[in-house]
Amino acid sequence: MDNFFNEEKNDFKNIFQRIRKKDFSGNTGLAIKNSIYNFSTTVISKFGSLIFTIIIARLLMPELFGFYNLALSTILIFAAISELGINQSIVRFVSHSLGKNKKTKSKDYLIYFAKIKFALVFISIILLLIFSKFIAEGYYQKPIFLALLAGVFYIFFTQITNYFISVLNSFNNFKNILFKEIIFQLSRIIFVPLAVVYAIKLSLSNETILFYVILALSISYFFTGIYLSFITKKKSYFRPKGSRILSKEEKKEANRFVILTAVIVLSGVFFGNIDKVMLGRFVAGEFIGYYQAAFSLIGALTSLCSFGAVLLPIFSRMENKDMKKAMKKITKIVFLTSSVFFVLTLIFSNLAVKIIYGNEYLLAANILKLFSILVLILPMISIYLPYFMSQNKPGVIAKSLGLSTMINIILNYLLITTLLPYGQLSAVYGATIATIISQGIYLGILIFRKR
Repeated sequence: MDNFFNEEKNDFKNIFQRIRKKDFSGNTGLAIKNSIYNFSTTVISKFGSLIFTIIIARLLMPELFGFYNLALSTILIFAAISELGINQSIVRFVSHSLGKNKKTKSKDYLIYFAKIKFALVFISIILLLIFSKFIAEGYYQKPIFLALLAGVFYIFFTQITNYFISVLNSFNNFKNILFKEIIFQLSRIIFVPLAVVYAIKLSLSNETILFYVILALSISYFFTGIYLSFITKKKSYFRPKGSRILSKEEKKEANRFVILTAVIVLSGVFFGNIDKVMLGRFVAGEFIGYYQAAFSLIGALTSLCSFGAVLLPIFSRMENKDMKKAMKKITKIVFLTSSVFFVLTLIFSNLAVKIIYGNEYLLAANILKLFSILVLILPMISIYLPYFMSQNKPGVIAKSLGLSTMINIILNYLLITTLLPYGQLSAVYGATIATIISQGIYLGILIFRKR
């Protein structure tokens, strides 16, 4: 144990010395520099998200806050069709081409994936328009129809933004991703609360208020998309000079990666939102609000321990021996950090909920205590995902996540319906336990497959 802590102490010392000397040479230096930008982005993202969630939760109150998250989760499922692994494929193939000094080839991949991306965006928007009324009034039986319609704008602007983020990610341009995050967080903290206050002042219906919320959120993504498009143009990432069409073999390999990654994306979106979708069928809006309030805090904590966005482009350029060594070191650091947050969450759950959300959300405190286990699980998952992606083995993730998603759906249904007779809060506990178990199974499968 002493050797373990001494080794970690030396690693941290070397990292601080590099930062002090501004020595960012080699893969280690690149990882340190990107980690600084990524950590800063994460802090701003989660701090901004926390402020945004606090404001919205307090303005909307539990019931309407629950409806908002239910609508957003549903929109995200349709948005996943626009994604289908394109963003991950961009990072994988463009980073790999750049690692081999094939800059022209990297731009060929960007053009190829852009065509697929925008076709998928159009399909997802059409599907949302077709099914939104049935989902809102037939399945949920809750006033979120107009919010789902506003999701058309949300899907379009978020997917454009995500595409440009993948481009910057591929070129290891984490600096501008940081600036993008600042613009987005500031704009949504301003526009969305103003939309809510305006709608409430006019005494509009709950359904109309939700429409304005999703629309204002979409406008925030619009501004970030404009900024990112300017940056990518300025950096000449899309300069067509010297570009050529990909060969059939290159397209075949890219398509295979996209298809396998699509399974990951769809499973991941269902994995992350099926709990709220199923709760939306069985419980009232305020209980979804309690659930999401707790989960939002966990998301903020776990992201501070996660390094997935930084690791993929770096792993894609590393040899297998160096990658294994890096995995070992990162795993140790992440485990130590997440353990501290886990203990703090258990101790201060009640106080955190009361201070952040107010007395109206105190029922979320015990949900937060249960969710604290995810602080140990989710950061570890974020290490294994870029590892398998960089090894061009998305199939491992796809199968693992697909199986875990099926388990998650089954457990959610069984536990929610079994505990529902004991009260709607008990059903929420059931969804919480189902999420924890399925995430634990997912991590276990990934660890087993790597070994």
